[in-house]
Amino acid sequence: MDELTVSVTRGRATSKEAASPVAGVLLAAGMSRRMGRNKLLLPWGGTTVLREVASTALSAGLDPLLVVLGHERRRVEAALAGLPHLSVGNPDYACGINTSLRAGFRAVPDRCGAAVVLLGDMPFVTASMVRELVRRFREEAAPLVLSTYGEVLAPPTLYGRGLFPELRALAGDGCGKQVMKRHRSRAVEVAWPAASLSDLDEPSDLSRARARMERS
Repeated sequence: MDELTVSVTRGRATSKEAASPVAGVLLAAGMSRRMGRNKLLLPWGGTTVLREVASTALSAGLDPLLVVLGHERRRVEAALAGLPHLSVGNPDYACGINTSLRAGFRAVPDRCGAAVVLLGDMPFVTASMVRELVRRFREEAAPLVLSTYGEVLAPPTLYGRGLFPELRALAGDGCGKQVMKRHRSRAVEVAWPAASLSDLDEPSDLSRARARMERS
């Protein structure tokens, strides 16, 4: 058995994986159908929603930052100008988020022992939240570190290298969640306040999120 197989079977990342760099996989390929326009390019506190999330990933020390692009690729890529990142094209983006997850993990370099998945429409995720996931991964050698918001599982999510083969082979709706479900018994879970969970799907979500930002 190779090292990666051993790490999954035992339910722990190897010490080598835990000490390796952690990449970021930022999913930014969606079509924003319910918002009616590209939500990632909407203004957010002097920048855009996507640039805010990308800056958070970089501030947390994720290296490299892989941004998966699809819908309006040129406009989205332009919004990231000046930020150190690697663009990953997903020609199948219209087929669902699992295609972007698969494309992102296929691009993670071999030197990385893990990768943190972030969604481009979750601007309230902070660098300290991401750093906490990485810290738990390094200290506990967990193959999977999950964020929980009350009863809800949502990004950021850290996957150890031993799970990369499953993520790179994803097919069909909901497969990313199935990977989490299969390995949840061996995961470390980090609890965040339920109020911290906020993604931007519809115009009303954006209005509430901006009001919350102004109050903070």
